[in-house]
This record gives sequence, C-alpha cells and structure tokens, in this order.
Amino acid sequence: MSKIHVANRQIVRPGDLLAEGEDVKGGDYTYRVGDRVYASVLGLASVDNGVVSIIPLEGSPLPREGDIVIGLVTGVGITNWVVDIRAPYKAILNASEALESFNPITDDLRKYIDVGDYIIAKIIVFDRTRNPMLTVKGKGLGKITEGIVIDIKPSRVPRVIGKKKTMLNVLIETTGCSIVVGQNGRVWIRCPNKQLEDIVVRAIHKIEEEAHIPGLTDRVKKFIEEEKKRAGL
Repeated sequence: MSKIHVANRQIVRPGDLLAEGEDVKGGDYTYRVGDRVYASVLGLASVDNGVVSIIPLEGSPLPREGDIVIGLVTGVGITNWVVDIRAPYKAILNASEALESFNPITDDLRKYIDVGDYIIAKIIVFDRTRNPMLTVKGKGLGKITEGIVIDIKPSRVPRVIGKKKTMLNVLIETTGCSIVVGQNGRVWIRCPNKQLEDIVVRAIHKIEEEAHIPGLTDRVKKFIEEEKKRAGL
C-alpha cells in the first residue's frame, strides 16, 4: 500500500523519507531505495497526482536539455559565442543556431551579438562531457535589446514561476510587463514604465525571501496592487 509521508510545501532535508510504495513516483531531486522515496536536497516537498518531488531552497541545478536560460555573452569566436549561463560550464552558441546564413571569412559575429549582450536561449545539447550547446532559433528566443535582466537564486525559479505558472501570471497580469524567467535564475523584465519595472523587481525579490511561506501568491498580488496605488498607477 502506498503512503506519502510529507505535506505539500513541507520543508524537507536530504535523506528525509517522502513516500513509500511501488505506485508512488519520485520526481526532481529525489532518489529511490527499494519502494521508498527520499529527498536529495533541502527544499519544499511538492505532491502532485502521486508524484513527489522537491523544489530546492539552495544550490544551482545543472543545465538540462530543453531548459530556457538567459545568458550573458562573455566571448566571441570566429564561428560561435561563449555564454555564461550561471552554471559550472560555459555554454556555446554556434552561428548556425543564431543566423540563417554566415560566412566566417567575411562576417564578424560581433555585428550580431557582442560581449556584454544578454540572450534568451534554449539548451539543445548537454551530457556533462562537453559544454552545453544553445540555440536562439525559436519563438521568444534571441538577443535582448530592451528591458532589464536581474539575477535571483536558481533555487527560487519554481516559486517565481509558480505551479501552472500562477505566480508568473500574477506578475504579468497585474503589471502589464513582459517577463521571462530563465531556469538558470536570470529574469528578463520589460515594462511600460520605470515605476512598474521597479515594482516587479521588488515583487520578485519578495518571492525570493518568502518562498517557504504559504499563501505567497496572494501576498504578492496584494503587494503589487498596493505599490501601484502608492505610485498613482
């Protein structure tokens, strides 16, 4: 008989027993010994349809194929860019994954993306034997040309996004801003004005600080509405 030993959003430590039984599945940041599922990191338990996983409270997760990340370009070669994605590995963006056509003899990649530029990219290859490979081909991907980028703890990314994107939708719908949350803990924000931008930044830092406290979505929504009213928006 299957049994779950933790409540949703309960704080757990590495080695804590989360569930037991063959029908219970272990999700992210868990491990199984026999029919028992344990936590592998400090974090918040998440229980959803028989799957028990952990939202880490600390640490920087390894890149994963399919992740959307916000990278800072730190180097430009003849045929590729070197990108900092806040991971133990530098990422590589090949010209073929950014441009429709490119001649390395006559073209200079710096004309398109230069050192210091931010990009929204997708990890297409990563197997720990070589640097992660990126692409900026796809909807919503590419060089960032407006707005701001802020850093948050990568472990707080799930809370900033929220279950079924509830938190992210609150941030967007209450401010009218465009927001992209990278899995590597960088957030791109573009707002109609500087006042709303400041409110969004403070709201995101509030989420960071109060990630472990229940009822956070409602508190953030109230915070934004109060700050908008105070600013006359």
